Amino acid sequence: MSAASRAPQCSTSRIRSRRDALTTAAGAAAAALLLSACTSGGTSGGGDTNFVMGKDGISTVEQGKRDAVPDLSGKTVAGGQLDLKSYRGKVVVLNVWGSWCSPCRAEAPNFQKVSTDLKDRGVQFVGINTLDTSNDNALAFEKQQGVTYPSLSDPKGKLLLRFKKGTLSLQAIPSTLVIDREGKIAARSLAALSEEKLRKMIDPVLAEK
Repeated sequence: MSAASRAPQCSTSRIRSRRDALTTAAGAAAAALLLSACTSGGTSGGGDTNFVMGKDGISTVEQGKRDAVPDLSGKTVAGGQLDLKSYRGKVVVLNVWGSWCSPCRAEAPNFQKVSTDLKDRGVQFVGINTLDTSNDNALAFEKQQGVTYPSLSDPKGKLLLRFKKGTLSLQAIPSTLVIDREGKIAARSLAALSEEKLRKMIDPVLAEK
């Protein structure tokens, strides 16, 4: 008997059983990730965050009642390193996006245009690319949309879970925060933004002294 004939063989039913088990495990892992977003620091509901919702869907927090943005640092989509604290003293627009997200594609040109217009006025745009299965997809998105500002890579959504409960959610993509010069969250949108609404979010924070 040859070595090949003596080698253990997997039956079709066994292969199918293992495949089904792996599929179930992957589904459970994905469900656990979404559940963690719904029950910990990444939720959009609950939590005492002092947001006041405007008629336009933009939520704001008055000075003196704002929460600090959590520590956000790590590898960027382009392969560099970024620490959000390095932009302290500037108004930061933090946009959460994914290449798989149609509203993200719709709003990307607005963000790039406003980023270019306000760069010399001390406004820094930063993205958080989340839940992308491949960094290549994120790079292709940036190239196609002409996005030139940096984005942190967050494939498992871990950065979003650092935010205080009631601030951001994995289930609300895209979402945008405007962070004041002291590193505190001043405004929020949990939907795609037109250029007009984006500027409306930024202008009051930029005017603060």
